[in-house]
Amino acid sequence: MSCSNLTMLVSSKPSLDSSSPLSFRSFIAPVQIPSSNANNSISKPSSSSIHCSLRDLRTRIDSVKNTQKITEAMKLVAAAKVRRAQEAVVNARPFSETLVEVLYSINEQLQTEDVDVPLTNVRPVKKVALVVVTGDRGLCGGFNNFILKKAEARIRELKTLGLDYVVISVGKKGNSYFVRRPQIPVDKFLEGSNLPTAKEAQAIADDVFSLFVSEEVDKVELLYTKFVSLVKSDPVIHTLLPLSPKGEICDINGVCVDAAEDEFFRLTTKEGKLTVEREVIRAETMDFSPILQFEQDPVQILDALLPLYLNSQILRALQESLASELAARMTAMGNATDNASELKKNLSRVYNRQRQAKITGEILEIVAGADALA
Repeated sequence: MSCSNLTMLVSSKPSLDSSSPLSFRSFIAPVQIPSSNANNSISKPSSSSIHCSLRDLRTRIDSVKNTQKITEAMKLVAAAKVRRAQEAVVNARPFSETLVEVLYSINEQLQTEDVDVPLTNVRPVKKVALVVVTGDRGLCGGFNNFILKKAEARIRELKTLGLDYVVISVGKKGNSYFVRRPQIPVDKFLEGSNLPTAKEAQAIADDVFSLFVSEEVDKVELLYTKFVSLVKSDPVIHTLLPLSPKGEICDINGVCVDAAEDEFFRLTTKEGKLTVEREVIRAETMDFSPILQFEQDPVQILDALLPLYLNSQILRALQESLASELAARMTAMGNATDNASELKKNLSRVYNRQRQAKITGEILEIVAGADALA
């Protein structure tokens, strides 16, 4: 690339990580950071020098425009998929809540009986299985890194307590992460999908069920990213097994999770820009009569319903993880689009200045030549 003395001021607006292919630093090369004066306590904005010809600047501006179109399209695609993922989570809520009602009703009848249900057996914990749910793709900010750091922190806690552990990895990003770390024992690698299904959740449930019932592990914990909002997701750890007879899912501290209300985010456009409207959705479930009688033995019903409830909880975790991944990708692509727009504006300003300087120089040469001939 041909060179000339041009300097462009880099915006201080937060952007993507410098390692991202869509960050400012990937577009600007070479970067020259001036040395700061130690005696000067006031920080000055850093500048980076761009040495390009007019043709190279036009090429770079066109490249930034194309990148902006791609990131904008990826943002809109992620927004549409977030909507579908939210609908899947909300639509599955009545089924899960009805299961909880049935389990609670059965538990009320079995309070005076000594029931032996394998999925509810509480044993002294010697080995823990960690089900880590990650995404299949990148370009979603720190989504995958956050849940993997959470898993690493939990592994360190288990080592401190002197407990053995084994990992069940779900998602391509998690699979590649644990493959590069052979010191971490992994029981099985499972790949996710663009839309989690009951079949996919059943594969995970069958694996953890066999590990727990065969007493290879004494506890199963589920690590996934809980969807809070379009700009916030929380990596959480829930105790998956042993299950509570009442059908409750609790975190590692024993605090039971109540997720009866879901925030529904409607993506709309306002003044040509994407906006978000929030709405709280409360799923309606039928109430069971206290005098309800079950024809079958309650123990048999409990044996059939607990695995079904386990499957539904895993499916919900997969759906929430997917919604969090898509929301993170939507935010990351939005930031990349904003950065590309600002970079395009700065490059256009540099291009116009250089073009004007070239035209002015040519005019001065013509005038000087005419004066010489006069």
